[in-house]
Amino acid sequence: MSDATTPLLEVRGIEAGYGASQVLFGVSLTIEPHQVVSLMGRNGMGKSTTIKCITGALPVRKGQILFEGRDITNLPADVIARLGIAIVPEGRQCFPNLTVREHLVAFARPPAQPQKGALAAQAAPWDLARIYALFPRLKEREHYMGNQLSGGEQQMLAIGRALSTNPKLLILDEATEGLAPVVREEIWRSLARLKFKGQAILIIDKYIRSIEKISDLNILIKLGRNLFEIEYDI
Repeated sequence: MSDATTPLLEVRGIEAGYGASQVLFGVSLTIEPHQVVSLMGRNGMGKSTTIKCITGALPVRKGQILFEGRDITNLPADVIARLGIAIVPEGRQCFPNLTVREHLVAFARPPAQPQKGALAAQAAPWDLARIYALFPRLKEREHYMGNQLSGGEQQMLAIGRALSTNPKLLILDEATEGLAPVVREEIWRSLARLKFKGQAILIIDKYIRSIEKISDLNILIKLGRNLFEIEYDI
């Protein structure tokens, strides 16, 4: 069981790859409760592979992953999701035959452990009304099918869908890839609001100046290894 001193997520020297090709050579990172951490590096450096290992989509060959002090290394993806880790995948992956509202209702899940204390108000459950308040455009489009939305609207929907599971850790793989600048800024503002509300977030993105505005810690990886970390006093 976790306590106030236990990190939310610990990735300890993991190694992983695809077939005979090894991609990760000892990647480590730590995320504290309510912290925003970015994982940076050029394409092919192992960022998405790291996320796949955390979420159970790819086996870890060596090393360990802990969530709230519990070893989740190589647990099934659905078990990891139910523990409180939600991912906004690269490419958004919205269902073309579901409406916005159906996306948000179908995946909804109450919090695993309701917050107590000073952060209780900020950590109120993510229900439909609260997601629409974060992304008013989704309310306007609630009866649109997934394939009728713009790229920016699909990204808002993907974030809202992940929030509907009331995660303890929200992971965004290529958070603003392929979006127009004005839409990117809207997404970053929304993520800043999530940080203010105490949501722990792990972000992959290439827009360094935008990341610097909300990140507590930047981790740069190169060729599947930690290169260095930059911590911000925000």
